[in-house]
Amino acid sequence: MEIVEPRDHISSNHGSMGDVWPAAVVKGIPMKHRSAGAIALALASAAVAAPDTATAMTDYKWKYRPLVVFAPNGTTGFLNRQRQIVAANRPGLVERNMVVVWVIGDRVTADLGPAPRVSAADLRKRFGLSADGFHAVLVGKDGGIKLSSSSPLGPATLFGTIDKMPMRQNEMRRP
Repeated sequence: MEIVEPRDHISSNHGSMGDVWPAAVVKGIPMKHRSAGAIALALASAAVAAPDTATAMTDYKWKYRPLVVFAPNGTTGFLNRQRQIVAANRPGLVERNMVVVWVIGDRVTADLGPAPRVSAADLRKRFGLSADGFHAVLVGKDGGIKLSSSSPLGPATLFGTIDKMPMRQNEMRRP
């Protein structure tokens, strides 16, 4: 099903709504069946099928601190350095409830937790990033951006930032 870009009006000789249809039209539904209810159902189905950028990271909220790493391809030097940092510091990442989300080209994968159910394009849009450069973004358990860098984030920066967060301070006090 496809939503057609708005037009001023669309004329029709079918249906009970007269000769003019609303600006947004759903392709794939015969004109005589395009009632307001059918169009609303089609729009709702499209919304459920593809998560929007506002909800791109909600599965992580209050559970994980995502480190989202963006790179145009798998061969960039900054990406390789960030992978080395992650590999060498896994225990610290696990202790801090982190998940590392890799957005490489059009592919989305994750280490230390589940991958988000959203496209690379939606993640780039969510964080306002283009597809042509390296970027690392630390997201807190509250869903807010805590760090954003165009170069790899090292353990001192990551762990220092996280360990100053009030929620992390509470976690460290618990046995």
